[in-house]
Amino acid sequence: MVDLEHNLDSVQQRIADAATRVRRDPREITLVAVSKTFPAELVLAARALGVLHFGENRVEEAAKKIPLVREQLSNDPTLQRSNDLMTQRFNMTWHMVGHLQHRKVKDAAALFDFVQSVDSIALARRLSDRAAALGKTMPILLEVNVSGEASKYGFAPAPRDAFFAAAREIMTLPNLDPQGLMTIAPIVAQAEDARPFFRALRELRDELRGQFPDRPWKHLSMGMTDDFQVAIAEGATIVRIGRAIFGERK
Repeated sequence: MVDLEHNLDSVQQRIADAATRVRRDPREITLVAVSKTFPAELVLAARALGVLHFGENRVEEAAKKIPLVREQLSNDPTLQRSNDLMTQRFNMTWHMVGHLQHRKVKDAAALFDFVQSVDSIALARRLSDRAAALGKTMPILLEVNVSGEASKYGFAPAPRDAFFAAAREIMTLPNLDPQGLMTIAPIVAQAEDARPFFRALRELRDELRGQFPDRPWKHLSMGMTDDFQVAIAEGATIVRIGRAIFGERK
């Protein structure tokens, strides 16, 4: 059995320690619990322990899990006694953190509250259209392949002119709200070896702010179980953690 409460306490303490070491406020950092492959029951248990943000990698899995979680919460008899409690229990944000195929955009727009993995202008256009059809504005992050690995998705960070042109076009789409950048660092022997990739994303974000100062470009989503403390030291505002919370995936 996974000791979920212990794991969460440990992760939250490590986040706080990493932030404090570089004189950051831990409250600046959003923990997204990546629940891919784990059942709805563990999501509900994590929510009961105060987790507000959950991440899924695959639309097919999310299409089964997210409605089940919402149904379970709506059937909770304690919700009948307090509107405040209902607000607290339903205050969950679902993040799409994996590669989003174009043919899955319709479902993703309906399921998720935040898409972190927008990796092309064509995908952004389609997502904006679907969000418009649903009467919503979708917060997004632009995924950047800072390592240049062929196995990873994302915008190329260079040449800069091409990246800025893509960002400019996405900013014009009416039903998207670009809020920052996301990356997946390569697998490395030591967490410190990932630092240059996190630093590169932060520097790109800072340049993006210079190019488009009317936008805050607040978020840097980077860092997972093995390297999130280094990512926080380099400016991460969102960390995506699964294994350290839910245990090893089967």
